[in-house]
Amino acid sequence: MREIVHIQAGQCGNQIGAKFWEVISDEHGIDPTGNYVGDSDLQLERISVYYNEASSSKYVPRAILVDLEPGTMDSVRSGAFGHLFRPDNFIFDKQLPLP
Repeated sequence: MREIVHIQAGQCGNQIGAKFWEVISDEHGIDPTGNYVGDSDLQLERISVYYNEASSSKYVPRAILVDLEPGTMDSVRSGAFGHLFRPDNFIFDKQLPLP
């Protein structure tokens, strides 16, 4: 079994990433709160590639969202699928060291 960690960086990366999670959630039958609402066992077959199953059978994206300012993160968090992510998945700081 493989597991993917999705890293979203910057305004563009986080906007594209937010759309990615909307699409992948729809494909796997995951609603905006992380609950499975699908109707096919096929949807759950490889769900652990992108999601961790948390308590009470909720699915949480395996993702890290990074930006130098909180604005984009706030829009992701307040978006349709913003409640999928754990609060500690969001990292923003103007003092982040650049490589």
